Amino acid sequence: MAKLENSLKNMFLSLTIITVVVGGLLGAVAHITSEPIAAATAAAQKDAIKAVTPEFDTVSDPYVYEDCGNGLPATIFAVSKDGQQVGSAVEVITKKGFGGKVKVMMGFDMEGNITGYNVLDCSNETPGLGAKMPDWFQGKGENGKPGAGVIGKNPGKSNLTVTKDGGEVDAITAATISTRAFCDAIALAYATLTGTDASTGATGQVKEAVEEAAETVGDMVDAIQSEE
Repeated sequence: MAKLENSLKNMFLSLTIITVVVGGLLGAVAHITSEPIAAATAAAQKDAIKAVTPEFDTVSDPYVYEDCGNGLPATIFAVSKDGQQVGSAVEVITKKGFGGKVKVMMGFDMEGNITGYNVLDCSNETPGLGAKMPDWFQGKGENGKPGAGVIGKNPGKSNLTVTKDGGEVDAITAATISTRAFCDAIALAYATLTGTDASTGATGQVKEAVEEAAETVGDMVDAIQSEE
């Protein structure tokens, strides 16, 4: 029995040493690679912003909204040229894709017109169909037919929803759900940028005023009923 106990102690000690050594090696590797990964991520993000906004020389620190209206965060980057803001890039995630979430970077000028977009992740969409998103909404269709161009349009003035839903955006062939997801991303990005409600278009202040008015009316009704 003593020999067995001794053996278990040795095994435990050996496993402990191995765990500490491996943990140290992993920590060292993580430390060595963290800076290059962070730099690559920042560069990729700047490239995505550059692809969708007017020409700029400065990008602001990201402003993160924890909830852009669908329970997911959104991030705004203001871009400036010669000290003057010329537009913004808004990164949003819509839940309405065929396979779930789709991440899009939308660009806007100072009037709220769409200056560009970059589909950052549509990997869960239908193979071969969701992949058309990067070109379709720039007006580049297929088989000689134009896509659904949204560049230059203002979500506050145009109905940028799918034509099947009464809007102005032609759906990607056989990929209506993916198109709806992209339109939802536009709405979320514009709502985040302007401080409006993505589902109604009402500003946050208006929405609060409506809710307060409804609450006041409710209190008055309750008071009248209690007197009766």
